[in-house]
Amino acid sequence: MTLKKLTISVGIIRNAQKEIFITQRDASSHMAGFWEFPGGKVEEGETPAQAVIRELQEETGIVAEQPVLIKSLEHIFPDRVITLHFHLIEKWQGEPYGKEGQPMRWIPQAELEAEEFPPANEPIVQALIRGEF
Repeated sequence: MTLKKLTISVGIIRNAQKEIFITQRDASSHMAGFWEFPGGKVEEGETPAQAVIRELQEETGIVAEQPVLIKSLEHIFPDRVITLHFHLIEKWQGEPYGKEGQPMRWIPQAELEAEEFPPANEPIVQALIRGEF
C-alpha cells in the first residue's frame, strides 16, 4: 500500500508582544479539536512560501509579508506521510481572525502547550517554548 503524501505550509503568526496566533481544527477534519498554526496544502506549481501566503489569506484574512522558513519536518501517520514547512510570520497586513468560523486565540509564545497540538507539531512547539525562534 502506498501512503498518501501531503505537503503542508504553516504560518506561525507572531506579534511584537511575542504572542502566537493559533486556531482550532474543525470537528470534521483530520486531528479534529487540536489547536494549530494556520496553513494548509501546497498546491501543484506553488512554493511553500506562496502556499502559506494564500492559506493565511483564506483562513485568517491577513496578507503575510516575507514569510521566513524556520523548519521543515516529515511526519508519518498510519494512512499518510506529511511534510510540514513552518514559516515565521512577523509582518502582515490586516488583523488575523478565524475567517472560516474556527475558534482562535493569541497565546504568549512561552505558554504554548505541545499536547494541545497535533503530534507532528511537537518539535516546533517545543522549540518555540524554549525561545529558539
